[in-house]
Amino acid sequence: MTTPALYRKRLIPDECILLKDDIILDASDDHILTKWNTLKPKKILHHGDSCYYLNKGVKVSRFYTQDDILICWYCDIVSYEWNKEKTSLLSTDLLLDVLVYPDGSFKLLDMDELAQARSRKLISDTLLQSSLLTANRLLNEIYDNKFHENYTSVFSNIDDLSKI
Repeated sequence: MTTPALYRKRLIPDECILLKDDIILDASDDHILTKWNTLKPKKILHHGDSCYYLNKGVKVSRFYTQDDILICWYCDIVSYEWNKEKTSLLSTDLLLDVLVYPDGSFKLLDMDELAQARSRKLISDTLLQSSLLTANRLLNEIYDNKFHENYTSVFSNIDDLSKI
């Protein structure tokens, strides 16, 4: 797979940005692994890495402080759209997010934004259903203690590279 340009589209607020500073570490037909620094400085969040799971509708990111302390695993429920030549990937945030903390606790976020997006006709019924079903599947994997097995093992590639 050639290295694609990555775009992030948000519905609330309405924006689409090129993630020009993200570094693609690995790309296959199943996933794209990246590392990045925050686009807008945050109080705690400094940098992280992400895995775009192209067949699961999920982008999982590790959020770190400036001192490399893991804040959480941040799971965006997304849809993916390749351009015709597969030279760019548009990742549309479907609003629901699941945070998994180092202690194993977790939180589902932004159900209110999903409802607002639907009432404002910013999201189709098809994408609304996809967002809900994908979040449900992810939560069930967390309940069944399968989150790390199914979503975080690929990050060992980043960890291995940092040791070189």
